[in-house]
Amino acid sequence: MKRTIEIKKYYTCLEHLQKRFDVYGRKDAFHASSQEEYQRWKGQLRETLSELLGLSYMETCPLNPILEEKVVLENGIVREKICIQVEPDVWMPVYVLIPSVSNEKKLKCILAPPGHMGAGKYAVAGMSEIPAVKDRIEMFQYDYGMQIAKLGYVALCNDSRGFGERREASLQGDSEEKFLNSTCNELSRMAQSLGQTVIGMCVWDLMRLVDYIKEYRRWDTEEIGCLGFSGGGMQALWLAALDDRIAYAIISGYFYGYKDSLLTLNGNCSCNYVPRLWNHVDMGDIGALIAPRPIMVQSCQEDHLNGIRGLENVYEQMEIMRSAYRLFHAEERIFHDIKEGGHCWHGENLKKFLDQWVGK
Repeated sequence: MKRTIEIKKYYTCLEHLQKRFDVYGRKDAFHASSQEEYQRWKGQLRETLSELLGLSYMETCPLNPILEEKVVLENGIVREKICIQVEPDVWMPVYVLIPSVSNEKKLKCILAPPGHMGAGKYAVAGMSEIPAVKDRIEMFQYDYGMQIAKLGYVALCNDSRGFGERREASLQGDSEEKFLNSTCNELSRMAQSLGQTVIGMCVWDLMRLVDYIKEYRRWDTEEIGCLGFSGGGMQALWLAALDDRIAYAIISGYFYGYKDSLLTLNGNCSCNYVPRLWNHVDMGDIGALIAPRPIMVQSCQEDHLNGIRGLENVYEQMEIMRSAYRLFHAEERIFHDIKEGGHCWHGENLKKFLDQWVGK
C-alpha cells in the first residue's frame, strides 16, 4: 500500500519575489522632462535592452531570398511564400500577401508576426482551408494579416522561431497539437545559457525582414508598420521600441504591467521572460521608446492576461507611455482600443487607425 503525506502548508517564494520586484524593479524607468532628456534616456536604454536580449550575439549574413510559391487567391490577393536567411544557417519562411494594385511602388507594408497556438504564419495569413487553423481564426480572429491585405496593405506573415515550419524537433509532426503549438520553451533553454533570448531572436528576425523589404521590394519603404496579437503583440512592441524604421505599431492583447501579468501569472510562455529585464523597466517604459510614432494598443476587458487587477494594470502602463508622448505634444497618436470579452484580436478600429496615421 502506497503511503502519501498530507501537506497542510506550502512554503512558496512568490510573495518574496513580488517584494523584490517593488524594491529592485525599474531602475531605468522613464522620467525625462524634456525631449533632450528623452533622447538620452532612449539611447542608453536601447543599449541596455539590446544587451539583455542578446542582440550583440546575433550574426548577420546575406538574406539570399528564395521564392518558393506564388498563388492568386480568390479575393485577388497574391500570396507569395518566400524564405530568407536571417543568420548563417537560420532561415525564416514568410507568407507575403500582396493586394492587387496598378502601382506597386505605392503599396505600404506591415509586418504581422504570429502569437501562440495559431500555427505561426498559417492563421495570420488566413489559411482557413486548414481545419485546425480555421478553428483558431474563429476563436481569436487570428487572420489579421489577411485583414490588412484586404485593406490594401502588403502583409508579411512570418514564422517566428519555434512556430510553424520553424518548430524544433520535440514538436515536429503533423498532429494538430504539434502543428498549432510552438517550441519556445526549448529555444529559451538553449538560448539563455548562450546569452540570448527567444524575444531577442524574434526581434532580430523581424529586423532582417525590414532589411528584405528595403533591399528587394519596390513598395513604399519609408512607412513600414508592425502589428501582432498576443505573442505577436509582444514582438511588435519590442521591434517598434528598438527600431525606428517601424513608423507605427499595433499591439493587441499584450500591454500590461510585468508584476501582475508575468510574475504573479508565472505560467506564461518562456518567450516572455528576459533575464534581469524587470530590474530595468516595466512594459510602459518599453512602450515609451516608441514615442512619438503612432501606436494603437488593443485591450480586452476580461483578458485574463491583464492580471488580477484587470484593466487597471493596463492603464498604469499606458500612462507611463503617455508621459513620453506628452513631451512631443503627441498624445493624440496613442489610440487605446478597448473591447469587451476575453483574450482576442479585434479589428473594428483597424481601418480607422490606419487611415488616420499612415501616409499622413
